[in-house]
Amino acid sequence: MEKTNRSPAEHIASLPTERREDIERLDALITDLMAGLPKTMWEGRLWGGTDQQIIGYGDYRYTKSSGETVEWFIVGLAVQRNYISVYVNATDGRAYLAERHAERLGKVKVGKSSISFTSIDDVDLQQLSDLITDAKRLMT
Repeated sequence: MEKTNRSPAEHIASLPTERREDIERLDALITDLMAGLPKTMWEGRLWGGTDQQIIGYGDYRYTKSSGETVEWFIVGLAVQRNYISVYVNATDGRAYLAERHAERLGKVKVGKSSISFTSIDDVDLQQLSDLITDAKRLMT
């Protein structure tokens, strides 16, 4: 995946109506929590899987085991075919924060750094806010 010049607002406006309202609400929440950090579009193939369009909030760099330095987003927001995903690329040195908050996030599916749900009503927004706030604190 790589950063593009496409604006996140343009991306959100292009979404199907049934997803757009949830994404607009989540975007406003994440934008507020990640204030002062860049918001950009990331597009391309995600981890060798499918082509994605992700709104990235905040940037950080890390070095892969190969020695290559990579730029990535701290928090990401994406619409999948059947669900919404929030990516939180932050650890506390022991585990990914998404995994640590999994039990408190509501009716969601949690991977290492991903939180997926079908509707904004399925996620506990206060717990998601706490998670994103922790990620910003640890990664900036």
